[in-house]
Amino acid sequence: MTLRDKLSGAIAPLFTPFTEAGDVDHESLRRMVRWQHANGSSGVSIGGSTGEPSSQTIAERAAAIDTIADEIKGTGLSFVPGTGSSKLDETLELTAHAKAAGVDAALIITPYYARPTQEALYQWYATVAREFPDLPLIAYNVPSRTAVELAPQTFARLYKDFDNIVGIKETTKDFEHFSRTMFHCGQDVLMWSGIELLCLPLLSLGGVGFISALSNVAPKAVADTYAAGVAGDWGKARELHYGVHPLVDLLFVETNPAPAKWLMAERGLIASGAVRPPLIPLTDEGQAKVRALADEAADYLTDVNL
Repeated sequence: MTLRDKLSGAIAPLFTPFTEAGDVDHESLRRMVRWQHANGSSGVSIGGSTGEPSSQTIAERAAAIDTIADEIKGTGLSFVPGTGSSKLDETLELTAHAKAAGVDAALIITPYYARPTQEALYQWYATVAREFPDLPLIAYNVPSRTAVELAPQTFARLYKDFDNIVGIKETTKDFEHFSRTMFHCGQDVLMWSGIELLCLPLLSLGGVGFISALSNVAPKAVADTYAAGVAGDWGKARELHYGVHPLVDLLFVETNPAPAKWLMAERGLIASGAVRPPLIPLTDEGQAKVRALADEAADYLTDVNL
């Protein structure tokens, strides 16, 4: 199986479940992975924006990676954890841990808060790539979270200079950015959308799949949308794409992942909807909005069948 085949499809960027006491809930995490597998997801990720990585220690993130690596044994699921940080030493440490755990690729976010130049971003990714020449690396461009954008030309330079930099998760609403990145890299580059409503359109440009937070509440709908799109059943794909609109809105009623966590605790998948500071649990007003949106698109929510 080629790397493209292994990493294609609907990869679920999991939130990190916490107990009411604030600890990482590994049993709920295992249940989430089983639920994703049962409902068509082709892979899982953790440690991206939805996973609240900046509120966790490196040791906690590493332990979550170990739990998932153990749970997916024998399932065929791909595993692409986020291993980036705003600090280079932490990024290298966690990426080394992920490599030792046998992951398929590592997702490296642009360093946040510092707002490095494009040359600095090139040097950052180049350093990680040289450290792990045998590990496929995926850049993670999410300027709404990091305050810096990885320019198409900068990523293309990295893609051409390092064989192990294989793709990019584009989480920007500037769809021209997707196209320009693909243009500068060529269509062999692996590209995923992290913007829920741009996942399906990206397939037409040559994207290999979705890394959509919507999979935390509706994995079957996300997986079925991908399957319909690659099969050329655009009528079915569009029906699903528009059908899940209220659920996409639900995810962002308040800061992601608080709404999804609250909903999935209510539905029994996880033990608690707890988030860590600086986030707060879903407010009463938010709960009412989430209930209404979930009811509006109830047919597209995935049953909790574990």
